[in-house]
Amino acid sequence: MLDISGSKNCFTWTRVLSQGAVGNDVTQLQIRVAGWVGVGETLAVDGFFGPATGAAVRRFKAGYGLQSTTETAGPETYAVIYSIQDADCTPRHFSYAEFTGGCGETGFFGGAVPGATVQANLLRVMWQLEALRHKLGDRPIVITSGFRSIGCNSRVGGAPNSLHTYGKAADLGTASAPTQCQLWRTAQSCGFREILGPGYPGHDDHVHVANRDTRFWQAPDC
Repeated sequence: MLDISGSKNCFTWTRVLSQGAVGNDVTQLQIRVAGWVGVGETLAVDGFFGPATGAAVRRFKAGYGLQSTTETAGPETYAVIYSIQDADCTPRHFSYAEFTGGCGETGFFGGAVPGATVQANLLRVMWQLEALRHKLGDRPIVITSGFRSIGCNSRVGGAPNSLHTYGKAADLGTASAPTQCQLWRTAQSCGFREILGPGYPGHDDHVHVANRDTRFWQAPDC
């Protein structure tokens, strides 16, 4: 039996969603299936249920072993989502606490965008990482760096205008159960457009994933 205790507190779907649907409930669904795209694809979180959203829903349902693998989201789909999310809308295996505290700081302020925007960006990243974790056989993933304030990013030698300062990036450490190359390869089907790993300068001890406008994947040793 699926455990959905407390998981409806952040959002509850009240209708079946399919091609052509528009609204915040579509947006909320897109955030949660953003990591279920094809290799090199990225799902727009725009509140419109188009073919790309339908394909992501189908992959999500197949990934969690649902009998129905249509491109429609209904009670069966929502039950799975409720079973893997916490009351604050984060996926069960990740939390905001894992993405704050860079340079000993706390909170999500001092970045390139307001704190609320940082958290919204991180929520999508977390759901993409939940998909990555599940595709790797539910093997733990360790976050070594999430959000950084602009000052923190400068102190650690981060790239200017780093996506970490927007809450759009995460570094996955070597303590993760999958290998770095497994993380790098599987992340390619989780909607990330920036994926850097072993062999790329400064990335031999972690895999960096992020959401950006254009694709940039580099890991020469993979």
